[in-house]
Amino acid sequence: MIDTNDNFLVGRLKSIKYALRGTWILITTEDSVKVQMSFGVLVTILGFYFGISATEWMMQTLVIGLILVAESANTAIEKIADFVNPDYHKQIEVIKDVAAGAPSFAAFTAIVISGIIYIPRIISIF
Repeated sequence: MIDTNDNFLVGRLKSIKYALRGTWILITTEDSVKVQMSFGVLVTILGFYFGISATEWMMQTLVIGLILVAESANTAIEKIADFVNPDYHKQIEVIKDVAAGAPSFAAFTAIVISGIIYIPRIISIF
């Protein structure tokens, strides 16, 4: 909510509060976010285990964030679509399917980057 009486700093602090609340809602209620965060933790552990480079850390962190952003946007779009029309509607189905495609693109990107980072290291073990 925008309060015209808030100064810049108070407005930013409120924005942070709302963002953290939204993050908490996603983490505690959305299974897809829980799964993606679990994968993020797993590859972070792998990163420490294999001693990946700073550039690899940046790429890995970037794709973890990309996936979580895509999952968050997908969830928001699905919630809006369900609110606007809680009954089945062909156009709402298409909107939700297209929104679900965003995390798929992000996940595919993450798989490619993870493969580039980890496959050579895993092969060198054997």
